[in-house]
Amino acid sequence: MQLVWPSREHLSSYIAALERGWSPNNLRPEAGREDLAQIHADPEGFLASLVDPEAKGPPVALPDGDTVPRLPGYRRWMWDGEFCGSIQLRWQPGTSALPDYCLGHIGYAVVPWKSGRGYAKAALRALLPEARARGLDHVDITTDPGNIASQQVIRANGGVLVEEFVKLPGLGGTPELRFRIDVRALR
Repeated sequence: MQLVWPSREHLSSYIAALERGWSPNNLRPEAGREDLAQIHADPEGFLASLVDPEAKGPPVALPDGDTVPRLPGYRRWMWDGEFCGSIQLRWQPGTSALPDYCLGHIGYAVVPWKSGRGYAKAALRALLPEARARGLDHVDITTDPGNIASQQVIRANGGVLVEEFVKLPGLGGTPELRFRIDVRALR
């Protein structure tokens, strides 16, 4: 598995995953349908929107429908000859802190038919040096307390549990675990 930049070359495989019901957003399952609509309307614009290190894109929709300012960030796609998942890095320039509406620096999702192959663990490991290169001291990653697989991915990459909290109502108001990975310690 390797991380690739979203591109025309990989787009048909991404579309196939969306058409099978997969969503790149664990909090907003409808995001997959929204991506399909954007791709059909403007494939090049959609691909460009996935790489936005200057936060020039539109505000981000929360699960409750509210919108919040976009953070700088980008998505990379997991690729093993076909699309197998997505991982995203987001940050605030000049600080490792995030606004309260952003649960973490990194989010990832593997298509169900490729789970259990270590792809999320490898993708996270590959993305951590990029976070350090963006000036971050650490990254925060959150997961549902019942998502043991995600917790294992995070811990395998040096993640340490720092808190259990309740998400803001706009993000679902449910319990969540926050892990931290010190990217300064990476070799």
